[in-house]
Amino acid sequence: MRLRAFRLVPVFAAAMLLLLPALAAAQEDSERLLAVEVAADSIWVVLAATLVLFMQAGFAMLETGLSRMKNAGAVMAKIFVNLAVALIVFWAVGFALAFGDGNGFMGWTGFGVPNGNVAEDFPGYAESLVPIEGQFLFQVVFAAVSLAIVFGSMLDRTKFQAYIVFGIVYIGLIYPIVAHWTWGGGWLGEDGFLDFAGSSIVHLQGALAALAGAIIIGPRIGKFRNGKAVPIPGHSMPLALLGVLILLLGWQGFNGGSSLAALGANFSDVILNTNLAAGAGVLGAIVGSLIMFKTLDVSQIGNGMIAALVAITAPCAFVDAWAAIVIGAIAGLLVPPLVVGIERLKLDDPVGAVPVHGIAGIWGTLAIGFFAVAGKTDGVDGLFYGGDGEQLWIQFYGVLATIGFTFVASAILFLIIKYTVGLRVSEEQELRGLDMAEHGMFGYPERFIEVPGAEPADLPPEPTPAPASASASSTATT
Repeated sequence: MRLRAFRLVPVFAAAMLLLLPALAAAQEDSERLLAVEVAADSIWVVLAATLVLFMQAGFAMLETGLSRMKNAGAVMAKIFVNLAVALIVFWAVGFALAFGDGNGFMGWTGFGVPNGNVAEDFPGYAESLVPIEGQFLFQVVFAAVSLAIVFGSMLDRTKFQAYIVFGIVYIGLIYPIVAHWTWGGGWLGEDGFLDFAGSSIVHLQGALAALAGAIIIGPRIGKFRNGKAVPIPGHSMPLALLGVLILLLGWQGFNGGSSLAALGANFSDVILNTNLAAGAGVLGAIVGSLIMFKTLDVSQIGNGMIAALVAITAPCAFVDAWAAIVIGAIAGLLVPPLVVGIERLKLDDPVGAVPVHGIAGIWGTLAIGFFAVAGKTDGVDGLFYGGDGEQLWIQFYGVLATIGFTFVASAILFLIIKYTVGLRVSEEQELRGLDMAEHGMFGYPERFIEVPGAEPADLPPEPTPAPASASASSTATT
């Protein structure tokens, strides 16, 4: 028997030689497939991050359009410094606190991305096909959006240096801690709190800081007279509404890319819900504007779209299309009365950051408890699908925790800035305009100073043409 088995060895050897090319080809196909999967996921995440980055242009146009002409250049400078601070500080500190390995409150590994072992420093990304650099790019532009929201409520009166100081602490500590609670595997995530793309984590946080800043810095000069709010219109409504459209474009990546992968993620469903909500938000704001102002306020229509986008950001992956429309319509409908309500509280919020990003962010986060579909949430049903209300309760105390931490931390930080480096420009500087007071140049120089050749009246007179008959006579003589 042993001899017969020995005689089979050459047969097995020959069979293995014949199978080796097939095995090698199978391994090569497997490696090629993995490479394609890595490329697909990486391209989508980086593309989505680029769309979100472009939202900075949307905020720039929106805030510049709604600011006074004498402050237009200062607004653009603010956008640039906020983005710069977000990129550097989130790379050095924020990403580690938000997504590093730690406890339920904050992460504590992976400072200076990528510096160390990804699987150990960022266990939540250990099985991701997207390199950690790509994941960082996607998250840092989210942090930059949250910071951009903050100073919309403080336009036309804030010192430039205050942007820098607040931005460093907000991006380096406040924002990432709340992000860690859910997205980083912290205590809220363990409790089952859901926020797919950041109605609460990104937008509500930014609005809470904006509210704290608006309270502490006070209203613009002339905003409230004899106890009543006086309209201070922005200098360019077309510019502001262009900003809204740019934000809509960026939101395709904001929500769609939050799957953090292309394969196995139905991000087209997310993007559909996003756009349906945006459309409904515009219609809701039209109704709300007619009720409140008896006219179609263009700025409120734009704010209605943004509010709807904010509201759908948390539930966009968890609800059906009809629910997205309802969520967006309610958000848009709420904007006009909320803007009036904020003013009645003697709060000066030039871009409507508090109602648009704050109240709409709360509504969108809570909406998961009403409209969530079990097939999209690992078994969680909202109240309208027969749920027992547990998810709504989790969403509610998650919102309360965010409000308590972010508002208090931001208020303390703004007070420190106010009594140290200073938060608000002087009355003279505010009246003169921040373009000159803070930057020594105008955003629109031809509007404020004499520029040679800027106006037709400044040009030298054109020579008077010779009469036709004289011209003909001259030609004949020649």
